[in-house]
Amino acid sequence: MRCSLLLFLACFSVANGEIRSWTDSLNRKTEAELVKIDGAKVILKLKDGREVPFPLEKLSQADRDFVETQRAELAKNMPTDGPEASGEKSNKPLNFDAPWPERITFTEDPEINTIVEDAAEKQFIYESANYRYVCDVRLSKMVVKGFAVMFEATNKFCADLPLSLNGGSPAKGKHQILLFEKKEDYIKAGGPPASAGVYIGGKEIVMVPLESLGVRPVGSGYMLDREKSNSTLPHELTHQLTPRPYYREGSMGWFTEGLAEYIATTPYRAGSYNVRNNMRDITQYVTGYGEDGKGGRALGTEIKLPKLRSFMMQSYERFLSNPQLSYGSGLLLATYFFHIDGNGDGARIKAFLKALRSGKEGDEALAVLLDGRTFDELEKDITKGWKSKGVQFTFGSPGAK
Repeated sequence: MRCSLLLFLACFSVANGEIRSWTDSLNRKTEAELVKIDGAKVILKLKDGREVPFPLEKLSQADRDFVETQRAELAKNMPTDGPEASGEKSNKPLNFDAPWPERITFTEDPEINTIVEDAAEKQFIYESANYRYVCDVRLSKMVVKGFAVMFEATNKFCADLPLSLNGGSPAKGKHQILLFEKKEDYIKAGGPPASAGVYIGGKEIVMVPLESLGVRPVGSGYMLDREKSNSTLPHELTHQLTPRPYYREGSMGWFTEGLAEYIATTPYRAGSYNVRNNMRDITQYVTGYGEDGKGGRALGTEIKLPKLRSFMMQSYERFLSNPQLSYGSGLLLATYFFHIDGNGDGARIKAFLKALRSGKEGDEALAVLLDGRTFDELEKDITKGWKSKGVQFTFGSPGAK
C-alpha cells in the first residue's frame, strides 16, 4: 500500500493547539487537539498521541464553526499567490514550455558530504546535491553515494518533466530523508508496516528503511546491493516534489498518484530513466505484473471504471478503498494526458495544472482539462486512445465502484 495515506491536501498547521472537546454528528465526544485543517477534514491529536483524520461533515455545527474560524485566522498570514501560497518554498522557475524528455540521466558525482556523525546520539547526517540523509547508523560515503544516485536521478526526472514539479519545502536547500537501520524503528516512526518507504506531507520528509535501498550489514559496516531496485521510492520522492496546488479537489488521487506511478514505472537503471520507451512498461505494469513479473496492478486489459467525472472527483479516502484499480487507472489516465490526448504534447494537462496553481479546483479546474468537451466525449477519447494500445476502458460500468 502506498504511503499517500499520509499526504495532507492544502493543509494549515495549527501551532500550540489546545485540547478541547469535539462532538460528532451522533453526539459522541472526544478530547483532542486540533493539529491541522486539511481541506474537508481536520487532523486531531488524541490524548494517547495518535493523529487521526476526521471529516468536517461529521462534526457538530459548533465544531465546524470553530474550524472555519481557525482556518480564516491562519489564512490571513498566507501569501495570496506564487508557490508560497500553498506552503511551497521553491525558487525554481516554471517549465511548462520545456520539451518532454526522452531520457533522464544523472551522470554527476553525488559529492557526498558528511555533516554529523554522532554515535552517542545515533545520528549520522550526509548530504548530496538536493538531499539530506539522516540515518541512525554510520554509513560509508561509498554506500551513500551509491543510493544517492537514484535520489538525484529521480529529482532530475521530476525537474525536467514540463509539469513544473517545483514543490516541497527543502530545509536549508535540501529535501529531508530519514533512514532507518531496522524496519521496526521505521514502523515506530510512523512508516506503514507493509511499505518500503513513506512520504509524510505534514513534515515534508520521506522515511526509508535501509533494506529498501539494498543496504545491508556486513561485519562492522554496511554494503550496498546495486542490483536492488524499488519502484516505491521514486513514487514517494515524486510526492515530495509535487506542488501542493496539484493536490486540490479534482486532481488529488487520479493525477497525483498517476504522476507518481508514471515516474516509478518508467524503466530505471544506474542513474538513467528511459522515458521514451516507457509506454510498454506502463501497460504491462497496469494490466499484469510488470515486465519483471514483480508487482504490477494486474487489472487485465479490460478495465471497468465509474463515470469519469465521478472517478476524478471522488474523495481520496474512496480512491484508496480500491488501490489496485485506482492507482492503475490513475496511471493510465495521467499517461493519456501526457502522451495521447490532443496532439500528444500534454497541452491540456499543462493548462489544467496552471489552473490549479491559479486557485481553481474541482469542476472549475476540470473544465480546463475538458477544453470544451463533455465528460462523455472525453471518455470516448480516452477509450479510443487506449484501445489502440490494447487496453479497453468501460466507463459507468455497473460493476465499477
